Amino acid sequence: MSASDITKPVDLTSHAEGTGPLRSRQPVYVDFMPPCNSACPAGENIQAWMAFAQAGNYQEAFQKILEDNPFPAIMGRVCVKPCETGCNRNHIDDTVNIHAVERFIGDEAIRQKWPVRFKAKPTGKRILIVGSGPSGLSAAYHLARMGHTVEIFEADCQPGGLLWKGVPEYRLPKELLNAEIERILQMGVTIRLNYKVTDLLAEKENGNFDAVYLGIGAQLIQDENIPYDSSVLIKDAFGFFNDVATSNTAAYMQKKVVVYGGGKLALYLSRILKRFGCEVSVFFPGDKKMMPAYDYETEDALAEGVDIQLLRGLSMVKDRQVVLENMKVEKGKSIGTGTFENTEADVLIIANKQESDADFLRNIEAIKVNADGTVVIDAQRMTGFTGIFAGGDMLPGENRSSTIAIGHGKKAARYINSFLESSTYIKPDKHPTAGYRKLHMWYKTDAPQKEQEKQAPEVAIQNFEEVISGLSEAEARFEAQRCLSCGNCFECDGCFGACPEDAIIKLGKGNRYKFNLDACTGCGVCYEQCPCHAIEMIPEPVNPVSNV
Repeated sequence: MSASDITKPVDLTSHAEGTGPLRSRQPVYVDFMPPCNSACPAGENIQAWMAFAQAGNYQEAFQKILEDNPFPAIMGRVCVKPCETGCNRNHIDDTVNIHAVERFIGDEAIRQKWPVRFKAKPTGKRILIVGSGPSGLSAAYHLARMGHTVEIFEADCQPGGLLWKGVPEYRLPKELLNAEIERILQMGVTIRLNYKVTDLLAEKENGNFDAVYLGIGAQLIQDENIPYDSSVLIKDAFGFFNDVATSNTAAYMQKKVVVYGGGKLALYLSRILKRFGCEVSVFFPGDKKMMPAYDYETEDALAEGVDIQLLRGLSMVKDRQVVLENMKVEKGKSIGTGTFENTEADVLIIANKQESDADFLRNIEAIKVNADGTVVIDAQRMTGFTGIFAGGDMLPGENRSSTIAIGHGKKAARYINSFLESSTYIKPDKHPTAGYRKLHMWYKTDAPQKEQEKQAPEVAIQNFEEVISGLSEAEARFEAQRCLSCGNCFECDGCFGACPEDAIIKLGKGNRYKFNLDACTGCGVCYEQCPCHAIEMIPEPVNPVSNV
């Protein structure tokens, strides 16, 4: 019985006991949604692959991750970890270090060259994907798993989008990024580099594509429209990243740099500049609540010596001075106070308000393009033009991340596949989430998190090596074993050993248990002994039937 079939649980404090028809309630085995799974934007079945890792079966864990996410080594490094925020273990000691275990599995897969295990009959359908960032690559990967032929057109000289251009080596080494992209290419996906699409409909027709997915990302910075002179070198974030990619960095070395923005992009490049020997200040017009970057990203930048100041709005640049207006927040918006302060600078890098370069879509009347380059899609993730879909940073919203983009690519692949089959994809119902209050742990849970080692900040800024180290095999396995298996039976035998009527039947390893309802009195001891809330008590049916 699934969790979605369960009615409101019966009050355990008031019931009439008795066997069979005399029961007022009966136990059922259920599968609830673990909070980590529920929180994952990529839709990973975290609990399932974590169970393989617990047993040391990392190759099977890898294949389970690949069902939803083609980039475990990447996401184990750059994901913003909402799964860990939701982890029920936070109520005991500290979250399971999910991303670190995923990183270990991804790295092991690269080291041992594990291929993607899948079978797909060729469909003869062709899909064009515009953009090879995390969203486009994810869509390509999942469509290839379905048997479709996929071609990606990429305007840059390297695949990866912002994973390549916007994430520094100290966070994501390029060889790991390349290895996980190469895995997708080995599945038959092709990428055409240095090719910018200017006429989408012509490309669709000339290439005989049956569908198109737009995943071009947000690689433009909105113009701040401030007065400025030539006394300060002014760059936007992506101009800076292009200079870094081409080793054109002399203009930044040992300079005094002002960075304007409050997202992870601003903090990434500020930490790169520290490694160039720069004095770096980051200014953001909002307060801490409005700052897009996560707290740990801000803390890492501060630890490395980046000066971060809030409630400072960019006003003008003149005579080697960056003029900033003091701001205040009213009704959730940042507004100027009319007072100003100056800071001297050699370089100003603007990293605020990303947008997409979607001008090539504006001549397609059926596609609604917003001012920031995002597009409008329907419930099937399709734009107004039949057969053209979109996701990732192409969709409105300030909450941008690689994990969200990967999830968008996977979802779009499902809708595209249904479109190609002339059907409608219907999302399956989600089971209720397993909350901590209904976990009844009768065993010892004292197991401190295996934290990852970090370079000391004064050492980190001297190089571009990874700041955060991975876990060893023993540490990764231990960390996986800290998982509580919330909402799903892991065959601990707690119910089997606790039942006073011997009403629980073991079905063999991997097959869980069932209830002998002819013997069950409905006492609820099994429910109270289940540590992961995989048993629920429901009202006794009008005509109970034995399941033996």
